[in-house]
Amino acid sequence: MCMTYDSLHVHLFHEGTDAYAYRYMGAHREERGGRAGFRFAVWAPNAKAVGVAGDFNGWRGQDAPMQRLTDGGIWETWLPIEEFTAYQYAVQTPRGGWQMKADPFAFHTQTPPSTASRVYDPFGFAWHDDAWMATRAARQGLDKPMNIYEVHLGSWRRDEEGRLYTYKRMADELIPYCVEMGYTHIEMMPVMEHPLDLSWGYQITGYYAPSSRFGSPEDFAALIDRAHQAGLGVLLDWVPSHFPKDAHGLRRFDGTALYEHRDKRRGDIPEWGTHMFNYGRNEVRSFLISNALFWLEVYHADGLRVDAVSYMLYNDLGRKAGEWLPNQYGGNQNIEAIGFLRQLNTTVYRQVPDAIMAAEEASSWPMVTMPPYVGGLGFGYKWNMGWLNDYTRYIKLDPAYRKYHHGLLTFSLMYAFNENYILPFSHDEVVHGKRSMLNRHPGDYWQKFAGLRASLGYQMAHPGKKLLFMGGEFGQFIEWKELEQLDWFLLDYPMHDAMRAYVKALNRFYLETPALWQIEDSWAGFAWLAADDIESSVVAMMRTDKQGGHMVAIINFTPVYHTAYRVGIMYPGMLYERFNSDDPAWGGSGQGNPLPITVSDRRHNQFAHSFEVSVPPLGCVFLRYEPIKPPEQPKTNAASQPRPRRRA
Repeated sequence: MCMTYDSLHVHLFHEGTDAYAYRYMGAHREERGGRAGFRFAVWAPNAKAVGVAGDFNGWRGQDAPMQRLTDGGIWETWLPIEEFTAYQYAVQTPRGGWQMKADPFAFHTQTPPSTASRVYDPFGFAWHDDAWMATRAARQGLDKPMNIYEVHLGSWRRDEEGRLYTYKRMADELIPYCVEMGYTHIEMMPVMEHPLDLSWGYQITGYYAPSSRFGSPEDFAALIDRAHQAGLGVLLDWVPSHFPKDAHGLRRFDGTALYEHRDKRRGDIPEWGTHMFNYGRNEVRSFLISNALFWLEVYHADGLRVDAVSYMLYNDLGRKAGEWLPNQYGGNQNIEAIGFLRQLNTTVYRQVPDAIMAAEEASSWPMVTMPPYVGGLGFGYKWNMGWLNDYTRYIKLDPAYRKYHHGLLTFSLMYAFNENYILPFSHDEVVHGKRSMLNRHPGDYWQKFAGLRASLGYQMAHPGKKLLFMGGEFGQFIEWKELEQLDWFLLDYPMHDAMRAYVKALNRFYLETPALWQIEDSWAGFAWLAADDIESSVVAMMRTDKQGGHMVAIINFTPVYHTAYRVGIMYPGMLYERFNSDDPAWGGSGQGNPLPITVSDRRHNQFAHSFEVSVPPLGCVFLRYEPIKPPEQPKTNAASQPRPRRRA
């Protein structure tokens, strides 16, 4: 059967396989009979009638009725209206009442607390990031450095009157700051339109609209364009897990449970007071998958961090007994959501193969970053929440008691290569009484800063890509407050200014050291040199790059200064200190290793060789290791056979 372009989209939308529903649904510029205007299309299968209400007709939806186009419930009309006209859909519910709804596919909205949509064409922006887009695949490979600066646009900085920065001012100030600090990517907490600032953007009502709080959609596109021209990738937090119950949003859109499940035990998240999407509904899958590709293709986003994946996978998460509905087999897994995530990632990586899809998944669900065809969820990365939770528990302890909890440091290497991980020191760790990263470290003023420097050094040494929430780079002392800017005045104090200088230098060191990022997915890139020195609370590890270069990292988690700490190692050779968190330039005490270190033949632990190194209090030391290896022995036939790849 021959279908027109639009009828094909309608068919795929109802089938649940439309990856580009936004090209048809919503408001689109279209000329008819020589007149300019916009065509509107909305899905409301159970509505008795639908009309377009706006500032062009006194908000009387009955004056601009829509026609039901399909049995599946798509309504359509064309109106000769101008760009930026405000509108909503007037929807008559099955019971006969009328309600006003924002367009689920709106590309622009009024600024909250106003709730109307605005007609806007997002497809005509003139991009200048060809060089970035042409090289993005090479920049974002698993064997490339990734150091992410996580930002909440509403509270990074505010202007002199305490007002929100615009997208334009963010482009002028945030981008140069991230370049100067040595980050590879900016991750923006949700920029999609949301009614409540206190939700941080995670309760979305306008899935296709950049928040108008900060300016126009064109200004947002320009922000990403400027980032790319400066060599920075942009990741967006994306929330396909739940949506708020605001009257103008998706909730009971046509008077029935449409985007949400009609059974509250499957459609509600009591913990957040929100609705969960109904992943078993074809049109909902088309809506969400199209939305992911919209941000990746129309706005050139380099990846999406998918929020609250665990809540999607488990029917009982965040719910008490009686508040959740088992699946058809009696289990707690959300089978429809699992299928949706696999379809989502398969579609995204087929259409945008160089994009990043990262899961914020806090459980032990297996194979999150394995392909769907082998039973995985298909993400590119997973936030390592196990590492984060263990480590933040560890650093709160008084150093005298850390030896009793040493496993919190080392357990993460039991599973470090099961997934492709991002190590996040994220926004969730500096709110709700958890304290800032700086203040979470115990001890006096000096020890807090030394401890934070050691923690950030440990993050760089540990396998996995890196993420730091804004403010952590200069030692924000109090918890993050979403309605105020960061405490930039702290940079007037020497220790905070030194902390920022430290992070800048550490970031540069990371970028310049392939051993810290080239091999993240196997033991070929990592070796323990000291994993069980419980009494000293010291760990030593070696990272290796693809060319055989080695970087040794030694981290001391107590304020005890070790003048001659012995570390076992594989081969004779030399070591050269390349980075030391105790440098006086960063506020440290100046304990280091200015001279080359010679490896001796003295056995230590399981190693035939060892060396002595000065390890500063609450400090980390990075040493370039140049081994003298014996000649390689001929490989046997069995050993020379290639091993099967674990991951596609």
